[in-house]
Amino acid sequence: MRIPLSWLREYVDLPAGETGRDVQAKLVAAGLEVETVEQLGAGLTGPLVVGKVLAIEVLEGFKKPIRYCQVDVGQANNTGEPQNIICGASNFAVGDKVVVVLPGAELPGGFKISARKTYGHVSEGMICSASELGMSDDHDGIIVLPPEHEVGTDAIELLELRDEVLDIAVTPDRGYCLSLRGVARETATAYGLPLRDPALLDVPAPNGYGYPVSVSDPVGCDRFTARTVVGLSPEARSPIWLQRRLQKAGMRPISLTVDVANYVMLELGQPLHTYDRSRVSGTIGVRRATPGEKLTTLEGVKRVLDAEDLVITDDNGPIGLAGVMGGANTEIADVAADPTSGESVGTTDVVIEAAHFDAVSIARTARRHKISSEASRRYERGVDPEATSAAAQRAVDLLVLLAGGTAEAGVTEVTAPSGPRTITMSADHPDRVAGVAYGRETVVRRLQEVGCDVYGQDELVVTVPSWRPDLSAPNDLAEEVIRLEGYANLPATLPQPPAGRGLTERQRLHRRVGRALAGAGYTEAPNYPFTSEEILDQLGLDSDDPRRATVRLANPLSDTEPVLRTTLLPGLLGALRRNDGRGEHDLALFETGLVFRAAATPDEVAVAAVRLPVDRRPSDTEIAALNTALPRQPRRAAVVLAGTRERAGWWGKGRPADWSDAIEAGRAVARQAGVELIVRQDQQAPWHPGRCAALLAVVDGQEVLVGNAGELHPRVIKTLGLPERTSAMEIELDRLERATPGPVQAPHVSTFPVATRDVALIVDASVPAADVEAALREGAGALLESVRLFDQFTGEQLGAGKKSLAYALRLRASDRTLTADEASAARDAAVATAVERTGALLRGA
Repeated sequence: MRIPLSWLREYVDLPAGETGRDVQAKLVAAGLEVETVEQLGAGLTGPLVVGKVLAIEVLEGFKKPIRYCQVDVGQANNTGEPQNIICGASNFAVGDKVVVVLPGAELPGGFKISARKTYGHVSEGMICSASELGMSDDHDGIIVLPPEHEVGTDAIELLELRDEVLDIAVTPDRGYCLSLRGVARETATAYGLPLRDPALLDVPAPNGYGYPVSVSDPVGCDRFTARTVVGLSPEARSPIWLQRRLQKAGMRPISLTVDVANYVMLELGQPLHTYDRSRVSGTIGVRRATPGEKLTTLEGVKRVLDAEDLVITDDNGPIGLAGVMGGANTEIADVAADPTSGESVGTTDVVIEAAHFDAVSIARTARRHKISSEASRRYERGVDPEATSAAAQRAVDLLVLLAGGTAEAGVTEVTAPSGPRTITMSADHPDRVAGVAYGRETVVRRLQEVGCDVYGQDELVVTVPSWRPDLSAPNDLAEEVIRLEGYANLPATLPQPPAGRGLTERQRLHRRVGRALAGAGYTEAPNYPFTSEEILDQLGLDSDDPRRATVRLANPLSDTEPVLRTTLLPGLLGALRRNDGRGEHDLALFETGLVFRAAATPDEVAVAAVRLPVDRRPSDTEIAALNTALPRQPRRAAVVLAGTRERAGWWGKGRPADWSDAIEAGRAVARQAGVELIVRQDQQAPWHPGRCAALLAVVDGQEVLVGNAGELHPRVIKTLGLPERTSAMEIELDRLERATPGPVQAPHVSTFPVATRDVALIVDASVPAADVEAALREGAGALLESVRLFDQFTGEQLGAGKKSLAYALRLRASDRTLTADEASAARDAAVATAVERTGALLRGA
């Protein structure tokens, strides 16, 4: 809402030296969002005067018509001689009054005016358009003034070119500030000054001989006022002051009748609609539309109405969308010359509508038909129902004054029964909300300044003013007291939370995993938790795969991603594909986060969510029932790799990323939980059936699958457009946490030397290396510090179906230096256990 400061001063006697910036500060302190203060006429200097066109010579031979004009500017040029001015506009004639800027002046934007030769003549100034003076964006032609203005009159003052305009972003709960009346009330309160309320008018009482109106939907329209003005002059134009106020407020002058309606709406906040009385047939009615009814609105669009649309009708059908836009069939006629008599003809009799409509109904109609009008904007936020009579009277007075009309004595007012709205509130309620001792007197005074009537002592009964539909609860009243007392005056206090226990073990594990993967060279790539069911097809998941049990969103941000993810891989693979497509081919990405699993098996029965109460705090049982209805949300970690894992350089050859790196990433994650993973071959989509590992952990004595790692299936890589040999790992952190043996113990650092022994074992090719390693660990006993597979060999020497696995054993005692016999005994025990468990044969034996 744009508020000209000069217009605001009509209702509040602001101090003489008060600027727009000063008013902005006061209003901001009172809770209004004043975004900017526009300085109109900044940089404008005269002489800028009224001139009269004495003669016009049309210059030929140019691309466009050029006119060489003689303009009388009186004594403004200190000579009294006419000014010779070149002008390209053609919307004026000899004898018209125009706005002339003379040499030495400066227009907005730093445009300095001087006499200069152009089109073969010297132009001594310029005849101005509205856009050149910063009045509007109208470039169609120059300003033609009414004939009554004297030549030489200062046009800066006449056109009110210098002013300050406050641009207020009105929030939905402050609909009353979409008017000068509302902002003036806030300004008067902020300054502690009296308000001259423009709605305080002498309004005649309703009678039985006004224009007939019938309201069949009192819920949608609880008040309808109709007034009639006849004998308007078709030639009457909006005076300059009225046009300028509309322009400063951001509206375009159209015609006197329409301008008056817009002016009253800006002044009082009550939208009006004017009908050409000669085009209205019979009684004006208010009802819901019949499905399929049609209405052509003012902008010329033919609309099919909905049964919920509230419409204004006459005997022939709909003539307007109530509170949104009028119909073209009753539009005020433009002034035109009668072809027979040559006299001006147009609308001479009008019916003025000032009504109060249901906010929700208007909002839905405006959105349904995609119309956002100034009227609907106000009705949606709440209009003062008591202002309809005053607004209609104000429009009548202006039309009588400016267009020479006559107000008919008939006054129609249809109202639905309603009473004042009251709120009961403890006098100390604002004190308890703000933590400040305001006291009863301050609370009562501030509420009265808002417009409330307050009764009572400790328990206040507050009658809310009609223009504040947003006040409906004690907290709303408390907010009014607090904002008027000043948010800046609220003491700054820090909360005193009880001492906590820090992060949970789950949170600590999550952070340790992220740090470990980042330290291993992975880049974190968080993704949105939304995905599509099509990506699950592209990953090759079976129809009974638990990851297909998705949770569908009721209102997804994107129709292409309507479900919550059940795996972290789609988002990571998408990020890898995008980066690879942008030239970054060596990639190692990771993500930790939640996945969402709906009930997928008979043991996982879906539970309907309970509706929590709003009049009290939900009980623990109700909250637990609500949590039960939520989908399972396990926390997971995942990595994806492609390209080179170790770069080549002067130090040697590089190495491409492969399935073993993905498995090692799983081990790195498990180590943060103090868990040693068991790695076995597996077949699981979307991994390659021959290069997929199952990551297992021991939970309560049982081996439990916690994740998978390996190279992706070639079909998945091709479908998703990924680099060749892309690998991935996904592991469930919650299961790892359950496998944790307890708090992670710091390792004991021995001061004694290590003893190393190598062992090579020949086993069947089908025997997993992990099983051999587990047997070696168990057989070596407490002296074993670590075991590492450093070589794998297959060949004719070993025989078909055989492989050789070479391990390095590190042995150390914490209290002594191991002898050669002790180290060899531990090695032999490890080999014996491996032979017994896996059928291994010691190579070279």
